[in-house]
Amino acid sequence: MLAEVDQDDASNDEKSAADLEAVFDVPVRLSVVLGRTRMPVAKLLKMDIGTVVELDRQVGEAIDIYVNDRLVARGEIVLVEGRLGVTMTEIIKAG
Repeated sequence: MLAEVDQDDASNDEKSAADLEAVFDVPVRLSVVLGRTRMPVAKLLKMDIGTVVELDRQVGEAIDIYVNDRLVARGEIVLVEGRLGVTMTEIIKAG
């Protein structure tokens, strides 16, 4: 038996893809968290150029990638033409 393709289903798929284009220009805030630390304000105020801040992550450990304060992926720092970048290694499923 042959399955019939419903014309409405096909047009709904196209309409959904076209509707998605409306959000392509919506700005979002992307944050990449290398690590975190806690320190008293007095220590923060004493920081100067070259001060080393110890973070809660190890070298080579995955970094967190947030979109609008929501964790969406993990990744690694990369160097591209002398600039720092991030490559995603894991997408976090919404839960």
